[in-house]
Amino acid sequence: MVEVDEDPQLGLESEEDDEVLSDGELQEAFAKGLLKPGLNVPLFEPKKAINNVEGLKKCLADFKKNLPWDERLDLTNYPAVDIVAKAEGKPHQPEGSEEINAEDDFQREMYFYRQAQATVLSALPKLHKFKIPTKRPEDYFAEMAKTDQHMQKIRKKLILKQAAMEKSEKAKKLREQRKYGKKVQTQVIQNRQKQKAAMLSAVKKYQKGMTDKLDFLEGDQDQRQKGSGAKKQVNKKSLNAKRKYKEKKFGFGGRKKGSKWNTKDSHDDVSGFKAKMAHGKGGKNFGKGGKNKRPGKEARKKMKARK
Repeated sequence: MVEVDEDPQLGLESEEDDEVLSDGELQEAFAKGLLKPGLNVPLFEPKKAINNVEGLKKCLADFKKNLPWDERLDLTNYPAVDIVAKAEGKPHQPEGSEEINAEDDFQREMYFYRQAQATVLSALPKLHKFKIPTKRPEDYFAEMAKTDQHMQKIRKKLILKQAAMEKSEKAKKLREQRKYGKKVQTQVIQNRQKQKAAMLSAVKKYQKGMTDKLDFLEGDQDQRQKGSGAKKQVNKKSLNAKRKYKEKKFGFGGRKKGSKWNTKDSHDDVSGFKAKMAHGKGGKNFGKGGKNKRPGKEARKKMKARK
């Protein structure tokens, strides 16, 4: 059996294991008027603040310790001189009398920044006095917060990023060079077109009798001379042993068509005439038409038929 005690506040019986009452039970108790005020009692008078100075000093003395400054590192400073205001010629305000608008974010943050500057300037001499180093030594070693594998991944990413940047720079330079080459090419083509148009206009003027000067041909002749000189230089450079041998053996070419035609000089020249060669009395074929010549096939057939 579970022992049940009466609850003086609710007027209901509650078990020792603090069983939670259901909503239905609470509604029934409220309807019967058995619910009474609990721990939260409304106060109609304002709470009085008690400034117990002696108690606060006693508590401060309990946990206060007289430690040297290098163990405490506490400083109370006014902000440093406002350099911007000084450069603008504004009057310097005494320490502690500067008014700061708490709603102005920039002014408030600048005040904190100047106060940190003044703190650093006053703290460094004290730290040096206590022989506390303020700079990191050259052989200082600190473990990395990231693992070596993570740093290797970051290094690979940085290398890939740098390679991509270099590749894009090279592509950019190539594009610029192509643009410059196209620009030069278009300029050359435009100059040629202008020269051609000027030449055509000069030729038309000469044909119509508007001018009797042929100055426009001098530039063309100069260009041809330059071109022929360049071709001669190229031909001189391109000569090789095979070309020299053929020129030595066959000559340097010349007119081929009509080279065997007879002329007046060759007709009158009879120094190379040979009577034996002319009348079939000499030469390579001399003697082939003699007595021992074999008759033809038809003659041989006739001779056989006669027999």
